[in-house]
Amino acid sequence: MTGDWWRDAVIYQVYVRSFADSDGDGIGDLPGITARLPHLSGLGVDALWITPFYTSPMADGGYDVADYRDVDPTLGTLDDARELVAQAHRQGLKVIVDIVPNHTSARHRWFQEAVAAEPGSAARERYVFRDSGENPPNDWESVFGGGAWTRLPDGQWYLHLFDPTQPDLNWHNPEVRAEFLDVLRFWLDLGVDGFRIDVAHGMVKQDGLPDVGETRQHRLLDTRPLPYFDQDGVHEIYRDWREVLDSYEPTRVAVAEAWTSTPERLARYLRPDELHTAFNFHFLATAWAAPALREVIDSSLAAVRPIGAPATWVLSNHDVHRHATRYGGGAEGVRRARAATLLMLALPGSVYLYQGEELGLEEVLDLPEDLLQDPTWERSGRTDRGRDGCRVPIPWGAGGSALGFGPDGSTPWLPQPAAWAGLSVEAQTGAEGSTLELYRGALAIRREHPALGAGDTLRWQDADAPLLWFSRTAGGRTLHCAVNLGAEPARLPAGAVLLASGEYAHDGADLVLPRDTAVWWES
Repeated sequence: MTGDWWRDAVIYQVYVRSFADSDGDGIGDLPGITARLPHLSGLGVDALWITPFYTSPMADGGYDVADYRDVDPTLGTLDDARELVAQAHRQGLKVIVDIVPNHTSARHRWFQEAVAAEPGSAARERYVFRDSGENPPNDWESVFGGGAWTRLPDGQWYLHLFDPTQPDLNWHNPEVRAEFLDVLRFWLDLGVDGFRIDVAHGMVKQDGLPDVGETRQHRLLDTRPLPYFDQDGVHEIYRDWREVLDSYEPTRVAVAEAWTSTPERLARYLRPDELHTAFNFHFLATAWAAPALREVIDSSLAAVRPIGAPATWVLSNHDVHRHATRYGGGAEGVRRARAATLLMLALPGSVYLYQGEELGLEEVLDLPEDLLQDPTWERSGRTDRGRDGCRVPIPWGAGGSALGFGPDGSTPWLPQPAAWAGLSVEAQTGAEGSTLELYRGALAIRREHPALGAGDTLRWQDADAPLLWFSRTAGGRTLHCAVNLGAEPARLPAGAVLLASGEYAHDGADLVLPRDTAVWWES
């Protein structure tokens, strides 16, 4: 990989609690990731992003951090983190870790000091406290449901845009800013290659904390303008962070989890003195329809082109239903998901994959209610089942009590569907036509073909409305990608087929592409 490896990298998201359990306690851990690194290098990805593994009471799956400079004992040790980074580097993989700057855990030392201190104290200035009498300071709602303010016994209210156990930090406080610059240096010195910034759009709130005036506010796929998200003041923070990142060699990078109202607002996070990339949630949220997908591809590329930043593409992560389910579920959903993968991997820029999508896993929609752990479940009055369905531990083997996720005899923290035995890494490896082998084949071609990966342009070809067809040329070679999103087969003047997401046929000089199928070919 080049110094700008992040411009066209394929990055694999590891949800640490659900990837691999090394000690049989039912929870994935850092040694488990280290043991499974050969799967990632064999898959063909360039880097892995690991969700939070810091000391935490796990009220929100580790996104409630009590100590940013240590590893939670259930997930390993600092030495395990060092070994994971070292082993990944030996296998040619970069390592990106999560950082959670919008809020801490209520068990963080700072918040414990704040609760014990008097109103107006320096300890409380690290968070967002307000006097407001019997009623909350404003009408803001928690992303997880319910109000965004909790009142302490002394009468002051504190802000938590997520769970009450996740108090929001006050980023106007210089002590907060200095602390996180030091946290960045701690992990960079340990050897990580960059950071994924959780709620990167949320640290600065609008002056005066004005009411929203709506009864239903932000949810995870909501991009409406709000006074507590995507405020202009966040960009000053990232300019400071960029100076730290640029002080290290080789290149260290940062990717923003930023929900914005438009691709143009998202591009502001990627100016040359701020962050390197940002997740393209507009693409993830787009329906399975040719006009909508073409529009979001064009607008995404157009937004980043003037500032020279790469586009990013993602279909699933730990916060949304798996895309095989969003695209209809069952055989139809998996067929569309496979086609969407070839579409995504052919686009200019970098790509994020979510663990298990290379196996064709769907959302688990029937988890027993007494096992649900996402705070959304309780905060919504048990009306929103939350995100546990996309976090079920992935299957490595075709047998045993944990399907290879942990030692036989262990019980995963969330139950795996019995049908997943047939979708395991073991079952799909070497199986012609399996989703795992499709991913391996696509990533091998992407790494070798000069027209795939970096860049910011593509050429749309004339095609009927339900057919997406574009071309990319580099190094004297042209690659075409076509996806049939219509109900009827589509005809293409195809040349040498490199890969297809499903079966196709030839009719004379034409290639006949069935519905919900994608193909790569050269001409």
